[in-house]
Amino acid sequence: MLTIATICARGGSQGVPGKNIRPLLGQPLIVHTIQQAISHLEIDRVFVSTDSVDIAAVARSAGAEVPFIRPSELSGHSAPKHPVIEHLVDWVAEHVGPVSRIVDLDPTSPLRNASDISACLDLLDANTDVVITGYEAEKNPYFNMVELSGDHGCVQVVKTLPADVTSRQQAPRVYAMNASIYCWHYHSLALGLWQGRARLHVMPRVRSVDIDELIDFQLVELLMRQQQQELNR
Repeated sequence: MLTIATICARGGSQGVPGKNIRPLLGQPLIVHTIQQAISHLEIDRVFVSTDSVDIAAVARSAGAEVPFIRPSELSGHSAPKHPVIEHLVDWVAEHVGPVSRIVDLDPTSPLRNASDISACLDLLDANTDVVITGYEAEKNPYFNMVELSGDHGCVQVVKTLPADVTSRQQAPRVYAMNASIYCWHYHSLALGLWQGRARLHVMPRVRSVDIDELIDFQLVELLMRQQQQELNR
């Protein structure tokens, strides 16, 4: 039974053209995630799903397996990610062998580390269907997030409690998903994120940056350089 990593990377990017193979510290962005997956002791095989022949070539040269070019119905910026993962996992189960666990790693979140992947796999026990990752949110729907209420332009706090929340410390902790890692059992993959029992691995904000715009590349490169300097001390 295999524990596999899935990495989904499309060729088109509205924010940064060619984002997934844009250089980051001397190598294409997606390669950072491929290397993390290949080097992790609990991951047996690493598979990439892409609609781009250029991404496929880069991924293969980095050691990942790219069994096909993603079909058009699963491509484009509006295509949801979960069917792409299911499509890839179904192919692996049919052509490679039985799959026990799936670790989906987003190539635009390269600041995760091996301990984050291990923590997610540890949380994926018999009583858990999916593990997600996130960080403690800066804004809180019980305290300082509002939504429009009615037709008169008035607003109200998004979530209420019996007593008014007058400070962030009084509000329940809430977390923003960072989309860095998702883990499923093979038998629970069809449940998606919210149809089963989900657990959360909390990551620090500094490892939760998702690259969407050019400024995110610059921030991630700065953080990676700082990490390297700390390791070399």
